[in-house]
Amino acid sequence: MLIHLIFDLLAYVVGTLLAVKVFKSKTQLIENENVRYAYYTTVIVGAFFGAFIVGSINTYISVESESLIIGKSILGAIMGGTIAVETFKKIMNIKGSTGAYFVPSLAIGIAIGRVGCFLSGLQDYTYGIATDSFLGYDFGDGITRHPVQLYESTVMALFFIYVLYVYFKNRFYFEKYIFYQFILLYAIQRFIWEFLKPYETIALGLNVFQFFCLGLIIYSLYHLRRKS
Repeated sequence: MLIHLIFDLLAYVVGTLLAVKVFKSKTQLIENENVRYAYYTTVIVGAFFGAFIVGSINTYISVESESLIIGKSILGAIMGGTIAVETFKKIMNIKGSTGAYFVPSLAIGIAIGRVGCFLSGLQDYTYGIATDSFLGYDFGDGITRHPVQLYESTVMALFFIYVLYVYFKNRFYFEKYIFYQFILLYAIQRFIWEFLKPYETIALGLNVFQFFCLGLIIYSLYHLRRKS
């Protein structure tokens, strides 16, 4: 798990440098400094609890163990942070998208972090189901599996390039749409990759993560439609 930790730290460092040095982590709709710090705190707390709650729910359902296993999930972090921020904005009467400048760090952070998941092998429990595809990879147990971690990493890396293009091409469009586009893309691609993972389903042939993805898809489409 040391490899996973190294890549997690790398993702955090790259994401932070991007936020501070390139994108300045602006929250253009929050002028009051105290409110802005409260906003950032809300994001962190929501993402933290979301990551461990959603990850642990899936782990409890999918992993047989006599002891409690704590899981974590980037999907849960995104969902937890989003719910927390939307609640905060509602209470503080803040209108519009405030998440645009988090997107570049999130996209490249996920792209890097998923490489760490891939290199961690079977221990990370993020590998895919068996496949005869030429894309299959043997993690050491003699079974060729879908490297779903790299699938997600590739999608997020490509989206990061798109984010850079939009940022330098049309700042207004970036601030208005990019956060909801990120949520939509992440949820859709994650929903698809979940069919290639060995997680237990809970209803309609879907697993826990896929139901959360559907919630994020509805959320993002709602806001994109409102802004169009």
